[in-house]
Amino acid sequence: MILDIENILVSSDIITEQFCCDLDACKGICCVEGDAGAPVTLEEIGGIEDALDTVWGDMSAQAQAVVDKQGVAYTDRDGDLVTSIVGGKDCVFTCYEGDCCLCALERAHRAGKTSFIKPISCALYPIREKRFANGTVALNYNRWDVCKDAVKKGRELQLPVYKFLEGPLTRRFGKEWYAALCEVAEHFDELCE
Repeated sequence: MILDIENILVSSDIITEQFCCDLDACKGICCVEGDAGAPVTLEEIGGIEDALDTVWGDMSAQAQAVVDKQGVAYTDRDGDLVTSIVGGKDCVFTCYEGDCCLCALERAHRAGKTSFIKPISCALYPIREKRFANGTVALNYNRWDVCKDAVKKGRELQLPVYKFLEGPLTRRFGKEWYAALCEVAEHFDELCE
């Protein structure tokens, strides 16, 4: 079911499915799996470039070489701007803490070293945002087998996707929009009757 929440199309899976990242179990595999980098906007590229000196030392030598050659982002085969990757899969901003993959951008932000957090597409995951030519925005729940532990943990906690992502959804769409989403979620069962 597709819901129209203040002119943003929202897949009902965002309300009905449960999810909670489990870094202890997955080790941040989403930063190093896939065939393209994280979707980014031109504005985010500017923020990433501003933070680059701060995170440079946390990036691998291979990642630094990729950024030196092609920059922090590129256009993928679908025509989308995405973060640059190493070896056809690893985001250049992947850094390691023990056996966990982390985002160097987010780590620098949490340490108060930069104002840029990380691409909103990363913060919103497992929600994927799609913008259509007419300006319509749609939000879909993306199922990915590397997140099976997050689904399991979300079910254990009975934590819906939209509640797990309250911060990123509010950051992207605002408090009023998030409140409208919560209102729809509270009455979702009635909508389905």
